[in-house]
Amino acid sequence: MLTGTKQRLASFWHYLRLPLRAKKERRKDRHGLPGSDPGAKRAVKAAVDWLGRAQDCSLSQDGGVARHYSLIDGWSTSYPETTGYIVPTMVHYSRLSGDEACRDRARRMLDWLVSIQMPKGAFQGGMVGETPLVPTVFDTGQILLGLVAGVEEFGDDRYHVAMCRAAEWLVKTQNPNGCWEQQVSPFGLSGPKAYDTHVAWGLFEAARVEPGRDYAASALANVNWALAQQQDNGWFRRCCLTNHSQPLTHTLGYALRGMLEAYRHTGDASLLKGAQRTADGLLEAAGHDGFMPGRLNADWSGAVEWACLTGTVQIAACWLILYGEVGDPRYRAAAFAANRYVRRTVRLDGPPETRGGVKGSFPVDGGYGTYQYLNWACKFLIDANVAEKRLTTTGSAGRD
Repeated sequence: MLTGTKQRLASFWHYLRLPLRAKKERRKDRHGLPGSDPGAKRAVKAAVDWLGRAQDCSLSQDGGVARHYSLIDGWSTSYPETTGYIVPTMVHYSRLSGDEACRDRARRMLDWLVSIQMPKGAFQGGMVGETPLVPTVFDTGQILLGLVAGVEEFGDDRYHVAMCRAAEWLVKTQNPNGCWEQQVSPFGLSGPKAYDTHVAWGLFEAARVEPGRDYAASALANVNWALAQQQDNGWFRRCCLTNHSQPLTHTLGYALRGMLEAYRHTGDASLLKGAQRTADGLLEAAGHDGFMPGRLNADWSGAVEWACLTGTVQIAACWLILYGEVGDPRYRAAAFAANRYVRRTVRLDGPPETRGGVKGSFPVDGGYGTYQYLNWACKFLIDANVAEKRLTTTGSAGRD
């Protein structure tokens, strides 16, 4: 009883100290999800515009994208990891829309990333200015996705050299059993992670550009290691930044996407089956309205009452890929509901700092990216909604 009283008092005093804008957003979210859905096209355009503002407003003013906008303390410095995989999203949107400004933004991001690559080919973890400044496997893998997109879009030798250096570093730091145990992020749990399949995806992409190297073999070894962490019901051990017993939908989404890309690269049906086990488990966790608890227990039951919006749209994109591969209408319906849920949290009016942005959690005071609008949440909303729009217009989710 006393402990509960202390916690309530601490929560009350924390609320009192919040800036007015944070209090207002919290109160609004506590009234429930807005009823209006802006639709995929408008939400995507607003999110793309928000990413542009995040690039322009980064406190480090270096060409990278600010990690977040916080309702408590404003814009952050640039975040190399997510700037890396925002690049292919901006390039793809530019191709679809003819928006040359997005293409130019992607090139500025790439030029900055090349300038901060470490001597051995790796990239740092965390935001600009954070310490310790150390080479990190996961962040390098995500930036690799951007470098591959840069090579293919711009044909720039600098991007090709940086791509090969990053891929070679990942191969050299990998354990013989396929996992990455060293050079993990200093901002999360130690040890290997099942969601490093998203690093493997970067290596698969690099292998398309440089098929004569051992990038694909390294990637497949990691995916096979991750599959050994998968339970019969599709849930993964060692699949979270901070709590392996109740992983975030965000990191589960990373793991699932990496498996799907491994299947698309190899055509190995066993990898598709593995991906379906996880995707089907996530179907159990999803409500008809698109809500998914932000953390999930090993039986796929919800561990929290808030949504991790990033994870929701990541998983929606994966369901759409699976729908394209196997035609199961459950995946399509769940993806559309999940996309709609997240779109309803996005405001198309109001201050430019939040207009078109995607919160870490809904409600905004939930346990992931609390009171923040995250650049990678925007990126994944764009990817998932572009895939939805393509499916409704062409009948195919295609590739992003």
